[in-house]
Amino acid sequence: METVDLRIALLSGNYNMVRDGANQALNRLVGYLLGQGAKVRVYSPTIDNPDFEATGDVTHVPSVAIPGRSEYRMPMGLFRRVKRDLADFNPNMMHVTSPDFSGHRALTWARQQGLPVLCSVHTRFDTYPRYYNMAFTEPLLAAIMRRFYRRCDALVAPSESMAQLLREQRMNFDIGIWSRGVDRELFNPGQRSLEWRRSLGIADSEVVIGFLGRLVMEKGLDVFSDTIDELKARGVTHRILVIGEGPARGWFEARIPDAVFVGLQQGVDLGRAVASMDVLFNPSVTETFGNVTLEAMACSIPVVAAAATGSDSLVDERVSGRLVRPGAIHQFAEAVKTYAEDPQLRRDHGSAGAERASQFSWDRINQAVAETYLRIIRQKQAARGESQRSVP
Repeated sequence: METVDLRIALLSGNYNMVRDGANQALNRLVGYLLGQGAKVRVYSPTIDNPDFEATGDVTHVPSVAIPGRSEYRMPMGLFRRVKRDLADFNPNMMHVTSPDFSGHRALTWARQQGLPVLCSVHTRFDTYPRYYNMAFTEPLLAAIMRRFYRRCDALVAPSESMAQLLREQRMNFDIGIWSRGVDRELFNPGQRSLEWRRSLGIADSEVVIGFLGRLVMEKGLDVFSDTIDELKARGVTHRILVIGEGPARGWFEARIPDAVFVGLQQGVDLGRAVASMDVLFNPSVTETFGNVTLEAMACSIPVVAAAATGSDSLVDERVSGRLVRPGAIHQFAEAVKTYAEDPQLRRDHGSAGAERASQFSWDRINQAVAETYLRIIRQKQAARGESQRSVP
């Protein structure tokens, strides 16, 4: 069997409703697979005005808005119409992306059909409750996730650090890597624009500390703002540039009122904004890879990040950036201060980061997923043949 023989049913809770790293990676994967001749059908909730156009054919899955986070929707399972569509498509591989209601039902359906199931892990769902005063639910959530992941034939995680965490949590024993690529045409040092910075009221000589990502509390907005307070207390001269949009923007604007908020940036505008920083500060611990970290590195921007899954597989400590214990405000402030006051160190670590980022090619990365599909299918077929031979 080759890639061209694949027929993949991909279950997503949010395929293109919100422009985030996970959704963009899934759309890139589908585009690559279709380009290689594979057949792919996506099953996901849909809305009238998604953040971007979906790649490939999408079959609508009924859903409801998540309370308090209406930009996301919760799929409500696989209704009869969706199951009929699945049967008509006749996949030879099921790819699920989230332990939601539809993901659980898709797993059950696939097992009934004898189909292999791959699950891609895109975020650390088990860490979310701590940002909404519900940390006591984390053990229960982890147990639900463990049951879901263990029913899959294999998992793929975006980084080795995330894969190792999943192994330690006993989520599965077949865990591969589906990393992330970076578009070097969009993200490179040549996109830096002092003119654009001036249009925002930022002088050429000012050091810009950047935040890049959705403005939601689980991205570490509290740690970011507390660190900025510490920098002010130490008298460190700097400017703050915030790139992104989200429901916590009002809270973040009130918390760091001197920052420049430029909202959601896309395409060449995003590349220009990232390259026009001087330091990226990424305190999030919910990432499984850290797309924003890689994008900054590709632009020769040094990174100060939490020593957590994702970034610690990208950033080389004291070579291309700094990795700091999650939540350690004083250490974060010291790391950012060092970059703010040492332009040569920024250049040296930025160059090292760009060299590291050059290793991430989307085609090579997505082909690894295709090869994982093929391996799991072969294993399933071999197990089925062995089972048949053992029957007297």
